[in-house]
Amino acid sequence: MDELCRAHLPLVHFEVRAIGSRLPGHVFTDDLVSAGMAALAMAARSFDASLGVPFGRYAVRRIRGALLDELRSADWATRSLRAKVRRRDAVHDSLAASLGRRPSPVEVAAELGCSVAELERLEADLHSSVVLRLDVITDASGGGGAADAILPSTDATPEMVLMARERQAYLRDAIEALPDRLATVVRGCFFEDRPMRELAEDLGVTESRISQMRAEALRLLRDGLNSQLDPAMLASSGDRPVNATGAVARRKAAYYAQIAARSSYRDRLSMPTAGETTSAAIG
Repeated sequence: MDELCRAHLPLVHFEVRAIGSRLPGHVFTDDLVSAGMAALAMAARSFDASLGVPFGRYAVRRIRGALLDELRSADWATRSLRAKVRRRDAVHDSLAASLGRRPSPVEVAAELGCSVAELERLEADLHSSVVLRLDVITDASGGGGAADAILPSTDATPEMVLMARERQAYLRDAIEALPDRLATVVRGCFFEDRPMRELAEDLGVTESRISQMRAEALRLLRDGLNSQLDPAMLASSGDRPVNATGAVARRKAAYYAQIAARSSYRDRLSMPTAGETTSAAIG
């Protein structure tokens, strides 16, 4: 048995390297090596040469299974959470490819069919599931200086708070400035969690039309926010009207002006975000 283990020891390191290249940095590979070694020893102990299966092939299957079991035991995230994260990442990448830029949380949430708040909860759940080793986040002297660079931070700086307030205020103003039917669709889909069938019945249109209206509203919201927060993004938008003096351009300009006029700079910065409101209520 000892000879089998020594001869096939490289199998463990090969499998650990193969699986380790796809793992996040907080996973400690020494634990994987230990699990692989134990699996190799168990394989050597239970191997039956009379079955005609080469030991190497038999041992690899046992080693891979042990590595996966070790990873599952170290992962606090549920399978459903991991599936949701994979879907979010796929949608994010698809939108980035089609838009030619990093998609906003509003756009990702719309594509996923959820609210921005649900998307933020998913990110928070993922952060809370990350397991970090004490010897990774502390230095040799026992300090925790490296932890600040590794642990997810939940403390927003004053600048981040003001930026979040301004973005949320502009989003509120942009929704209120939408045409009534588009605003109804946005509120129904993203704030009231109403099914498209119900919205279609209320507005007297088909569900397909509701989907089109939602897409139209999201484009208007995107351009409306860019007009206030990042005009350069608006100028580079691929769906600008060709005739800058046409009726469509005038309607959009009027929409942007309504957003700008709905609240003052002081009002926007004094408006608490949803996160601040929740924290205040808990406190």
